[in-house]
Order: sequence, then C-alpha cells, then structure tokens
Amino acid sequence: MTITKAATHVTQNEALVFERSQTGRRGYRLPALDVEETALDELLPAELRREDDLEGVPELSEPDVVRHFTRISTWNYNIDLGLYPLGSCTMKYNSRLNERVARIPGFAALHPLAPEEDAQGALEVMYELQRHLAEITGLPGVSLQPAAGAHGELTGVMMIRAALDARDGTSSDEAQRRKVMLIPDSAHGTNPASAHLSGFTVKTIRSTPEGLTDLDNLRELCASGDVAGLMLTNPNTCGIFERNIKEICAVVHEAGGLVYMDGANMNALVGVARPGDMGVDVIHLNLHKTFSTPHGGGGPGSGPCCCTAELEPFLPVPRVTSGGETGDTRFALEYDRPQSVGRVKAFYGNFGMHLRALAYILTHGNEGLREATEAAVLNARFIAAGLADTFDSPFDSPPMHECLFTDKRQSRKGVHTLDIAKRLIDYGFHPMTIYFPLIVSGAMLIEPTESVGRAELQQFVDAMKEIAREAVEDADTVLNAPHTTRIGRLDEAAAARKPVLRWRPAERAAGA
Repeated sequence: MTITKAATHVTQNEALVFERSQTGRRGYRLPALDVEETALDELLPAELRREDDLEGVPELSEPDVVRHFTRISTWNYNIDLGLYPLGSCTMKYNSRLNERVARIPGFAALHPLAPEEDAQGALEVMYELQRHLAEITGLPGVSLQPAAGAHGELTGVMMIRAALDARDGTSSDEAQRRKVMLIPDSAHGTNPASAHLSGFTVKTIRSTPEGLTDLDNLRELCASGDVAGLMLTNPNTCGIFERNIKEICAVVHEAGGLVYMDGANMNALVGVARPGDMGVDVIHLNLHKTFSTPHGGGGPGSGPCCCTAELEPFLPVPRVTSGGETGDTRFALEYDRPQSVGRVKAFYGNFGMHLRALAYILTHGNEGLREATEAAVLNARFIAAGLADTFDSPFDSPPMHECLFTDKRQSRKGVHTLDIAKRLIDYGFHPMTIYFPLIVSGAMLIEPTESVGRAELQQFVDAMKEIAREAVEDADTVLNAPHTTRIGRLDEAAAARKPVLRWRPAERAAGA
C-alpha cells in the first residue's frame, strides 16, 4: 500500500478550516439558563432574523482551531525570520522595545475622545515627534495626521494646490490656473494618482542614461508657464541620489512651481542630508519604513507630512501645539487655521505608530540615526559589489540604500526575473522587488536595510550567484521553481483578477 504525503505529514498539508469541520465538535459550552427561555420571534422583528441555519459554519474544538492557525502561521515568511530584500519598501526589523512602549497602558488604553487635559502625555508624544521629524527633514511644519505614505503624499499635493490658489488666486479662467504636475518616469505609481486626485494633469520627465532626472527635459516642460510643481523621489526609484537636486528645485521655483519630495527612500538620508536644505517644499515620510513602525496587515500606517514655513498654514487640522494655558493643558489641539486643507484623517492620525517612531528616534539618538543610514547604504553597496559580475546593472552610478539589477544575462537562457525570484524562495529568502521601476526591463530592486549583518548578506549574494549558475547549467530547475513550498507556482494574475473569497463545498460549487 502506498502511503501518501497528505496522510502522514500533518504540518505540511493543512486542510481548510471548513474541511476540518466535524459535526458536534465545539470549543465552548454555555451555562444553563437561570431565567425563562424567550422565543426569538418575541425578541427580534422578522426582517432582522436570519432565514438560514448558518449552514456551512465549521464545527471545531478549541485545540482544532488553535492548531490550525498556528500551523498556518509557521508557513509565513516574516521580518523576524530573515532578510526581506524588497526594494523601495525598507523592510527593517521592528524593535521589541518600540512595541513595548506602544503597549504602555496609559497610552494603549487612552480613548481618542478624551479631553485635552486628560491626554497631555499623548499630545506631548505627538508634539515631540513633530519636533524631531522637523529637524530630520529640515522642514518646520509637520502634521502626523495622514494614515499612510500615499495618504501623506496626497496631503502634500493638496497643500501645493491650496498654496498656489492662495498665492495666485482662483481665476474663473481655468487656462490661467497652474494645473500641470511634473513627475519623473521612474516615480512611484501613487504619484500620478495623487496628482490627478488633487486636480492636476501629469507630464512625465525623462530619465537620463545615468538614471537621473533629465534637467534639459525639466527646463523644457517648465517653460510652458502652467507648471504647479514637481513630484520627485530622492534617492530615486533606481536607487540613485539626484546629484542635481538643488538645481532641480531651483528650476521649478523659478518657473513658479513648488517641489514635493516622496520620502519613501528617506532611510538613505536620515542624519546625513535634509530635504529642506535641498530646496524641497513639502515631503511625506513613511514611519513604517524609515522609523521602524510595523508594515503589514493593511495598517495601521502613518505618513506624516512635513513642509516649509510658507506652506505650514495649509497643513491639516487639528495641529498639535505647545504654549497653551499653563496647568492642565500645556499641549493643545489647534483648529483655527483658515487656510488649512482640512482634516484628512479621523482624530489625529494613528497614535500607536507615533509612539513607536518616537521610541525609535529617541533610542537611536543623533549618532545612531546617522549610523543606521550609513549601514543601510553600506549593506546595499555590499550586495551591489557582490553581484556586479553576475547580474547586469542598468546604470553605472553608485547605489544608495538599494541596488538595481536586471535579468539581461540570464534571459539569454530563457530565465527571467520572475523565475529568479521564485527560485530564491527555495534558498530561504523572500524575493526582491521585481519589474520595478518600470523604466528598467526585467528589474530586480534589492534593499537589505541596516537590519542585516554581513553573514546574512553574504548568504544572499551566494544564493543569487548559485541561481545565476543554475540558469546556465540547469535552467529547468529555475524555470519550475519554487520546489520546496507547499504549492508550486501560482497564477498571480488570475488570482488578483478573479479572487475566490468564499468557500463552498465541492458539491454545492458543482451545482452552482
């Protein structure tokens, strides 16, 4: 008799919780009623009562449920398990100290509707975080309200729209209104979306062969007279620092526009360079990237917006301020800001993320923040140097905190970026970011962050080199990867476009 793997490897083959259901199993027992039983139809109107008998709800004991979800949890790759080399994501380790601070009862149990005099500690945390972010960016105006990076980005662009209208007036003649936002061709995908949502049309700036913003193309586009601003990422999405950043900002300012900087790659600058000193007018930050608050689970995130003193009146309300009445309300929430773009998030943003970020900043201090930045850049350059002879690099420029390769050499053997990423799973690593930036064919964007030591970096380099060797000597192994996972290669496109979100027994599905 042949014994199948499914019958003997319980931790490798986990049925759906519905399939594990057994009639009569349960993890609870209600106490006997000590009052007279009342019929349901006497308690609820007919229109509010269910007509089915909850058919299909799984019946499981408590151990069944705990073991099912614990087994599944062990299959996940996570930042506590190893290197997460997703470029443009900065998947750094989340310090347990930060988590402990966020769980201090006085903070964690504070109700968001508590009066100001009872929330002075929380307001002070937000005020102090604002001060630190202002110093780090060189931009004095800060709002912690935006709930994510793209949300902070949208807030920044809304502020540009409001500032231009306040400066130039809102002419009834749309032809006289600045309505063009310039965005490099290597920008994050949310940049054009935020511009459109704020009422702008988008014009694209070309990149040079070195992967930098084309200054001549920028000047040409700025000559039209209708440019509202520029949305720029620096270091850019090719992992390269824009060496002409001051000149870029000057060109836009001379044309009457404002400069928004996407702060997604701020982990390459903290403690070393400040966007405000470069001429940037407004920037968003990703606390879940640069400042160690957690990714994942759909949030909560935090994308603070920082700006110049000239743009500060347009920040969202309420603002956390100091200098209120002495006594119970030293810190206050200020709502009286007539030029504000308004509220962009309920309450004051995601407070738990503010706590974690402030803990990260304070425990590192000035020297520690700079050291983290230098280590992040050094780690990326270690990988760049280690793989330079194995994979094609599209730009001959020193990378910052992330490095970029392509599948140009491997594709000659029919092995492409997706195949390399899938094979990397067999070596125990999460794949890098693939096919981004879009201007680079077969892109592989790798960002190790400062959280990884030299030994693990070398393991990653060795794995990538071994995959490159396999691509030449044993291409089928790479083309059919991964081999060590519980399921093979998925059709991700079909899964995204036609997701199956409800489980139905096979016999019911067949009759549908």
